[in-house]
Order: sequence, then structure tokens, then C-alpha cells
Amino acid sequence: MRTRSLLALAGTVVALSLTAVTPASAAGAVLTTANGDVAVGDVLNASLASGTTATLYSSATGTSGVSCATSGFSATVTDNPTAPGTATESLTAHTFGNCTANVVGVLGVTSITVNNLAYTTSVSSGGTVSVTPPSGSTIQTTVVLRTLLGSINCVYQAPSLTGTASNADNSITFTSQQFTKTSGSSLCFANGYFTAKYAPVTDAGAVVSVN
Repeated sequence: MRTRSLLALAGTVVALSLTAVTPASAAGAVLTTANGDVAVGDVLNASLASGTTATLYSSATGTSGVSCATSGFSATVTDNPTAPGTATESLTAHTFGNCTANVVGVLGVTSITVNNLAYTTSVSSGGTVSVTPPSGSTIQTTVVLRTLLGSINCVYQAPSLTGTASNADNSITFTSQQFTKTSGSSLCFANGYFTAKYAPVTDAGAVVSVN
């Protein structure tokens, strides 16, 4: 009888121990979908959140500058550790389209091109998103504008970008991230403040959450 009691007690202890570790195991990786953890090598995609635009304004609080009705990015996951932690991605494409300008002397926007790709993107369990260029490089965007005097190139650079990931709508938001003009005519505003919200972020069609 005593032997059976001891065996029963041991079994209970083991069961409780397994129960105790289950929540930690269930936490999974930093980036997850309804299908499970996002795998290294998966490509994440996102376009602008419905009803929003991507803007590069001349001031953090103004509305003068460039506005784009379409934008999107693609990033390949390079590390996705167990949460809490920081996942990393390689941002390989970032595009803008259907852009307009409301700058005096500017007739329209020919193109916006993101240069110096790929960038490293990190996403922490707390929701902080950081975008950094390769060593010795910079985040750079070239805006080609149509003016009364012909086409002009406005080149803007930033050392890094910081955004926020939210599980409420599986989004990544950048707000008034400052770029400085490094070349271009006087029609190119001296600073560009980038704002955009991308949602939902997906992996093969499944929305991505951050743990």
C-alpha cells in the first residue's frame, strides 16, 4: 500500500511539473501565425493599411510634401527566437506608387526608390521595430520630381528608422521618421518626415503576431 501511495505521489509531482512548463513552451517564438511559429527563411509581406497613405512631409507636423496611395515591403526572416526576445529580418524590397506632391513649383512625382537595400529589421517582443542599413551605409530614398524646369532628383538619408508593431491589427507603424536631404535642388525640401502604417503583416497569407 505504501509503495502504491509513493508511486501515486511521484506521478502527481511529474504531472504538476509538466503543467508548470507548458505555458513557457506554448509561448513559442517572437513571430507567430495561426499556423505556428514563423520559420527562418519565410518572407513577410505587407501593404499600407486600408484607407491610409505613406507620406514624406517637409515637417513633422505639416502636410506639405509627398503622399503615396500605395506602398509595400517584403522581408525575409533571418532569426526568430523563443519569446521574449528579438526577431530579425532582411528587408529586401520597399516600394511606393501612385504618389503626388503639393510642393510649390512641383508638378508631380515620377518615382520614389529605396536605395542601399537590404536593410536589417529587428522586432522585439515589446513591439519595437528597428530598421538599420548595412555597416558603412545609410538608409536612403531617392525622390524624382517633375518641375517646370524639368526632372529633379531629391536624395534623403537617415541613420535608422524606428516603428511599432501592434497585434491589434497585425500592423507596423512608422511616425514622423526624419530624413535629411543630402542632394537635390532648392525645390527639394530640406528634411523629410516619413509616416506610414502597414497592415496586416502576413506570412504566406497568414497574419503575423508578435509575442
